[in-house]
Amino acid sequence: MQTATIAQLRKEMQHLSHAELLTVCTRMIKYKKENKELLSYVLFESKNEQAFLLEVKQEIHAQFDEVNTASIFWAKKTLRKILRMIVKQAKFSGQPATAIELHIYFCQQLQQLPYPIFESNVVQTMYSNQLKKINKYILSIHEDLQFDYAQIVGQLLT
Repeated sequence: MQTATIAQLRKEMQHLSHAELLTVCTRMIKYKKENKELLSYVLFESKNEQAFLLEVKQEIHAQFDEVNTASIFWAKKTLRKILRMIVKQAKFSGQPATAIELHIYFCQQLQQLPYPIFESNVVQTMYSNQLKKINKYILSIHEDLQFDYAQIVGQLLT
């Protein structure tokens, strides 16, 4: 069975009634947690991006409190888990400024962890990859915001 393209699906959905569309959407969100999370973002949180950003930052902060700094192995696993959550939330938003804010916040929280964590090459690589991602996102936003975020990234490099 071959999956239909987005254009084909959109064209077919135009022929559905409101009730049929609700049924299809409800059925779709039952099967995957990420679909439910995306729909929750679209319906409830997309209208107030700043509140969404604050909520995600609080979640990141809570997860950073749980990082086991006694063992670099467990710290890396937790940091990767946090990054997966950040990438997912940034994908839901679809706005480069939100992605930049989340990745910058991750880097700032990472800097506050105890020093031995940064002795790990994996953590250093993770940090530098986040800075690369931030710089990539910066190129896709307005020039005024580019300057502001570039200054923040400059502070992260020191």
